[in-house]
Amino acid sequence: MEELKTELKEKIIKALNFEDMKAEDIPNDEPLFGDGLGLDSVDALEIILLLEKDYGVKFTNAADAKPFLKDIDSLAELVSQKRSK
Repeated sequence: MEELKTELKEKIIKALNFEDMKAEDIPNDEPLFGDGLGLDSVDALEIILLLEKDYGVKFTNAADAKPFLKDIDSLAELVSQKRSK
């Protein structure tokens, strides 16, 4: 699971062009939005696209993704569940 979390962080950093950031700079339980990493709704759509393209995780609408976009732990849990199906 730790490998998956690191992989997700690296993919998010690349997708959002955070050139000066490394995976270890993002705590697994830090909120991705608001006071945490400070992402916005456009960033959320980028992450949703990344999940669909790289992991086959599909959402019927963006609102369905919201609970899983809380932090890296939530994203990793989602990807892990979808992979096992």
